[in-house]
Amino acid sequence: MNITKLGVTAITLAAIGALTLSGCAGGGAAPASKANADAIISTNGSEPQNPLIPTTTTETGGGKIVNSIFAGLVYYDATGATVNDVAEAITTDDNTTYTIKIKPGLAFSDGQALTSNSFVDAWQYGALLSNGQLGSSFFSDIAGYSVETDSPLTGLTVVDDTTFTVALTAPLADFPQRLGFAAFYPLPASAFADMAAFGESPIGNGPYMLDGPKAWKHNEKIDLVVNPSYDGGRKPKNGGLSITFYANEGAAYSDLLANNLDVLDSIPDSAYGTYESDLGDRVVNQPAAILQAVTIPARLPHFSGEEGTLRRRALSMAINREEITKIIFSGTRTPASDFTSPVLDGWSDTLTGADVLTFNAKQAKKLWAEADAISPWTGSFQIAYNADGGHQGWVDAASNSIKNTLGIDASGAPTPTFAQARTAIADRSIQTAFRSGWQADYPSLYNFLQPSYATKAGSNDGEYSNPEFDALLARGSAEADLTAANSDFQKAQEILLQDLPAIPLWYANVTGGVGPDVHGVVFGWDSVPLFTEITKG
Repeated sequence: MNITKLGVTAITLAAIGALTLSGCAGGGAAPASKANADAIISTNGSEPQNPLIPTTTTETGGGKIVNSIFAGLVYYDATGATVNDVAEAITTDDNTTYTIKIKPGLAFSDGQALTSNSFVDAWQYGALLSNGQLGSSFFSDIAGYSVETDSPLTGLTVVDDTTFTVALTAPLADFPQRLGFAAFYPLPASAFADMAAFGESPIGNGPYMLDGPKAWKHNEKIDLVVNPSYDGGRKPKNGGLSITFYANEGAAYSDLLANNLDVLDSIPDSAYGTYESDLGDRVVNQPAAILQAVTIPARLPHFSGEEGTLRRRALSMAINREEITKIIFSGTRTPASDFTSPVLDGWSDTLTGADVLTFNAKQAKKLWAEADAISPWTGSFQIAYNADGGHQGWVDAASNSIKNTLGIDASGAPTPTFAQARTAIADRSIQTAFRSGWQADYPSLYNFLQPSYATKAGSNDGEYSNPEFDALLARGSAEADLTAANSDFQKAQEILLQDLPAIPLWYANVTGGVGPDVHGVVFGWDSVPLFTEITKG
């Protein structure tokens, strides 16, 4: 997703704006008389990790689908700004109690009425401990939330069919901004009769809907068509989406070159040296809110306590990010200097302790030796990754950098699919370090930090816990002033730079391409194409 290279200075969303592909082949807006309003837009994807239930969809494969078939109270435009969707108004006098009015007369794609209960019941389900929803922590600021026992969200009150209130445990000035994330989507009343069955063939209220009860062909593709009941700001200009779950990015790229794919949102690393000449003005290369990292759980041998901290710091300083981003990624990545993204307001590249993210072979060896003095290293260091995601090149390069610097055996550990990799990570059966990272749910530093590193947060796959870090997150989220909030979040990051629950590697640009007969392609702030705006013909 980047027309210009991502620099190392802060880039605000306002400066980036919405970058639209333009050119004689595929990027410009198609003349209205030529565009086929019924055209199906084909794009790449990956088999979702879980059934398509919004509160348990926390990965990009499922997210691409869920965000297309559901509509929330708000949505995010191409720049990351919030726009009312189902909501008519979201108001508060104190940033603690919010009154939410939804538009009257709305319905799900099968005709079921969409009311205040559609939101309140969905949030109650998502937050309840025994339901085991991966996105449950997004409700942690609502009164009644518990990670210890089943407890209803007492802060939710239905006033009438189009009004409900939300009582938070502390002031949150950015609460409305969060409401475009999938965890806050509504569910129809019928979903609660059999949630597992619903997740296989969900009924939503968004711009698209499944093309029949068998539209999701597992490990193959999913077909979506326009939802005629949707009446929000994302009305499709096409007839639907066909999302193919490719086994690897190379196959998707080959289909793009053969004009068998309309939109590709990830170029394989094997094509970084040629994709610009291959595609010409059909190239996408723009900054996005994405961070790549490696997580090393403290439960692994040699990675707990002081020894673990020393080894994480040594491994981080043994990875030559500058060389890898230049050679493997051809400049489509930028070495990380924090745990968030340069496209976000409040980002900083001057955090105390950020030197641990700079290649330093001498210091890496010193730290590794200090760890060996505590407990001599045994075994090999492996980085697990999904083989269908185009990660082998950088994992091999990072492993070689570690091996050459520290003199230990290091290698990649591939798993065939993203869904399999995520399952092993989520159920804690994985016994190695693993590829991790974050693609923002909403444009905020907090969103990069809380889900991945707060104690017991839904995406805290390394099971990191630090009370001081948690306290700074809580303080920042309660600030009425965004500048003050970001200051707290930066202090929280400086704790992460000491503990390194994950090792940040680089910020990603979205790199992709479009077919010659495709028009109006816009990639948003979060690297995802605005599918509803795409035309063909």
